Amino acid sequence: MRNIGPDGDWTRAKEEMVSELISLGHPRELGELIARQLGSPKAIRRMTSYLEQVRPRSAEEVVDEMLAIYSEIEAWHRKKESEQANASYTEYLNERKNGPEE
Repeated sequence: MRNIGPDGDWTRAKEEMVSELISLGHPRELGELIARQLGSPKAIRRMTSYLEQVRPRSAEEVVDEMLAIYSEIEAWHRKKESEQANASYTEYLNERKNGPEE
């Protein structure tokens, strides 16, 4: 899922990350795949920051970090879904306990 705003935020974030990967000696295709997997400009910028700070030499290190970022994002999504489900269930229980409002 791409988060493309009117200013091309996703595209700009992707291009910055791809440029950084290329400067480290990795192929453009790797950057394209990582951007598609991460999906959002925020996640792509996080990956770019990692590349700039750590300067990984191997594609394996790059992919490991991409998987870690993706995993954290997915865990956050699951947590938010769980919180929403719990809130809905609590509301349902409170309605049953108190009876229908008149």
